[in-house]
Amino acid sequence: MPSFPLKVTRLAFAQLEKLSPTMAGRIAFELFCRTPSRRPKGAKAKQVFFNGRNRLRQASTVRLALTRGMAAAHHLPADLRAGEKKRILVVHGWGSRAEYLTDLALGIRQTGAEVVVLDLPGHGASSGRRLDLKIAAEAIIAAERHFGRFDGVVGHSFGGAAVMMAAGRVFPDLRQFQPGRIALIGSPSSMGEVFHGFAAMVGLGHGSIGAMRGRAMELVGARVEDLDGVGVARRIDRPLLVVHAEDDKEVNVGHAQRYIGVSPHVRHLWANGHGHRRIVSAPEVIQAVASFLTEADGLSRSDVRAVS
Repeated sequence: MPSFPLKVTRLAFAQLEKLSPTMAGRIAFELFCRTPSRRPKGAKAKQVFFNGRNRLRQASTVRLALTRGMAAAHHLPADLRAGEKKRILVVHGWGSRAEYLTDLALGIRQTGAEVVVLDLPGHGASSGRRLDLKIAAEAIIAAERHFGRFDGVVGHSFGGAAVMMAAGRVFPDLRQFQPGRIALIGSPSSMGEVFHGFAAMVGLGHGSIGAMRGRAMELVGARVEDLDGVGVARRIDRPLLVVHAEDDKEVNVGHAQRYIGVSPHVRHLWANGHGHRRIVSAPEVIQAVASFLTEADGLSRSDVRAVS
């Protein structure tokens, strides 16, 4: 059953559409890009946040200037006691922040890697209250410009979609992001599907959806249909690990299944039982992702179920 705020939002858009579908579509796109509160919700989230904040005290924070505002990058230097040194980037999802990914970041660091955890604009220690895929891709590229080329990158949820857009140079006025390996955890492969799901949720009509699509094209410089990770995977020569739980209720498993068979470089890891949020802290997921991103030969067959 829709919540009261959603009912009010749907009613407001229904009335606005009668006056101006164009205005309704433009406002809907801005609402789509509006980032949520940065404060953790609930006792469990608060505990995870405070634990993560304490762990990040060992990191140095760098401010990365963007076209609009800035992004914060938390740098964890390489563990000098461990083997070969790699540089790995970690990117959170929508409504998340670096503190929630410290289990994953420190698990990767235990391999001896240097790890950078990025706060996307509108999240964590970064500026603003707005985020779209182009701004996110710019933040990822800014991290690469500052720290140097990354041997690997892992993105959770929206962060994974942003990584694919940056690696595929979907936005022509941004340079291409060139990590050695890419891992996606619970990530949408088709932002067009996410886009239209939002439009349906707020009850937009056909004319307003067209205006919303037009506004997106105007601001990010790419068609909604082009915001597709599968298309990127087909044309870039990068090892790609797709991690997803079939019980993910926020990003359905069909997004991961779309990658099956698109390239010999793509492998899947089904992390069932971990849902959408717990998956980034699951020990077996952390171990598999760390191995894939830092080992020269990637994952062993016992780590990953390859899908043909």
